[in-house]
Amino acid sequence: MIDVLIVEPNKLPYEKTIENTLEAKQEIVDGLIECTGLLKDSEVSIICNEEGKINGMKPNRDIGHDIIFGPFVIVGYDDSGEDRSLTEEQINKYKKKFDELSIYKTMCKINQI
Repeated sequence: MIDVLIVEPNKLPYEKTIENTLEAKQEIVDGLIECTGLLKDSEVSIICNEEGKINGMKPNRDIGHDIIFGPFVIVGYDDSGEDRSLTEEQINKYKKKFDELSIYKTMCKINQI
């Protein structure tokens, strides 16, 4: 079991304890998973639907180098290659990063395209 943050389109992030399995992550993102990172944080990973942009999922958040479509999961990451629980500090940091303002900024960016 690992503690993660789930970020859904137009919603605030929330904490959840999930099984550390491929199937549990696929269920949250509603399909095949893809992992990406955040430009300034190598200690977390974002797990999203690899086909979110092409299968009609709603835009979610701008992460700097991409806009994620559909729900995504933020997990702890280290060099072992295994996902791990987020720390309390990471949970607080990413709740703030993906707050209401991030929803607004993402929608503004999409409307400019």
